[in-house]
Amino acid sequence: MEAFTTFFQGWLVRQQDFLHKLLAMSRSSNATDEQRLQLVEQVINHYGEYYDEKLQAANHDVFVVFSPPWLSSFERSLLWIAGFKPAMIFELVTGAVGHELTAEQMEKLEVVRAAMTRKEREIGTVMARVQESVAEPPLSDLVRRVGRLVDGEVTNFDTAMGELKAAMMTVMGKAEQLRGSTFVRVVEVLTPRQAVMLLLEVTRFQVQVRRWGSERDARRVDFGFDSDE
Repeated sequence: MEAFTTFFQGWLVRQQDFLHKLLAMSRSSNATDEQRLQLVEQVINHYGEYYDEKLQAANHDVFVVFSPPWLSSFERSLLWIAGFKPAMIFELVTGAVGHELTAEQMEKLEVVRAAMTRKEREIGTVMARVQESVAEPPLSDLVRRVGRLVDGEVTNFDTAMGELKAAMMTVMGKAEQLRGSTFVRVVEVLTPRQAVMLLLEVTRFQVQVRRWGSERDARRVDFGFDSDE
């Protein structure tokens, strides 16, 4: 995970740079739609890099990615299958440009929301089954006896853990796909200027959540509490 941590630190620096660019673009009265769309594409690619690197990290250790130590405890509390819930984008749309959406745009967004909700529910059901499998035989029996397993049982344990990791990777992949497709479909409904305003809202929200969460964890450490308590 050291490679991902290094990537993430650099990614945060670039995110801050994009925040400044989005803010400047949102205030510019001379910007063209072409310039706005170019910046929108750059920011979307920036988030795409994060998801690609995260999937690679999950291939190395999917359990860590589901509770990532590179995020604050508050950020982790907001996660749904190793990332933010897809539905959150609609709240951010409302905050960014909700007052200026046309009736046609709102109708299109509702179609996207309905499709997302159905898929989110399906993925959540699959994830619940994966979690339940941990408490069921044979994995539950083997986990209770870790440290006392004989040769054959060690093989069985490794096989069961491999199947669990594969199942979690599959669910995570579907969740990431839903997050990405929902985001892109929402952006496609918006005008170039509205897309800039949405990305500004998204980036600002993530930066503020991270800052508040990190400061909270630091205060807890100062008072002798573990950040995950």
